[in-house]
Amino acid sequence: MKSLRIHYLQHVSFEGPGCISEWALSNNHELTNTRLYNDEAFPAIDAIDWLIIMGGPMSANDGDTINWINSEKEFISSAIQAGKTVIGVCLGSQLIASVLGAEVYQNKHREIGWFPIYGPDNEINLLFDETVPKEVFHWHGETFSLPEGTQLLAFSEACKNQAYLYGDRVLGLQFHLEVTKESLAQMITFGKEELDGAKYTQPADFILAQENLIAGNNALMYRILNHFASKQ
Repeated sequence: MKSLRIHYLQHVSFEGPGCISEWALSNNHELTNTRLYNDEAFPAIDAIDWLIIMGGPMSANDGDTINWINSEKEFISSAIQAGKTVIGVCLGSQLIASVLGAEVYQNKHREIGWFPIYGPDNEINLLFDETVPKEVFHWHGETFSLPEGTQLLAFSEACKNQAYLYGDRVLGLQFHLEVTKESLAQMITFGKEELDGAKYTQPADFILAQENLIAGNNALMYRILNHFASKQ
């Protein structure tokens, strides 16, 4: 496997790359980051091979109130135009969707916890090697319309657009396959006020009790990362 220069954008201290960092380091890839919450600078586009955009509690529509949102969108757009592999997780998927001209808006339901995703028409695609649903970890209140020219990869009962592929190098994932035991605990600590008992919001103790699902989520993330790495 070719050694890659992977750069990730982090929006808050408690939503890092999770198992992505383990995959990158175990495969001898270079892993660097821009911590936007510390006003760190973006790298030169030609200094990276992949761009991964992590999650966060802010909105892709917050460009008027968060000073780095618009410059981040410009950087994401430059990476896509340069033909880089670009992967967005949760907020990251919404930022990519916005860059591609789609609308980001409040979903009918906040979705927090372990809920299944399904392939459209039970199809086999990048996320599904068989047609059975996959139980994945969600933490989002907003969603996106499907960007023009993208392939819908997954939906859930609470949210019709859960994942998409644009071309063969740009992937948006509304859910958190990168989650680890540590990141799960941190997300609950910093977001516990959102666990309001709504229809698609599970209580903290139930979420933590499903730790056995983390390995399967990470395995799917590794399969996705290996898929993109094989195309380099």
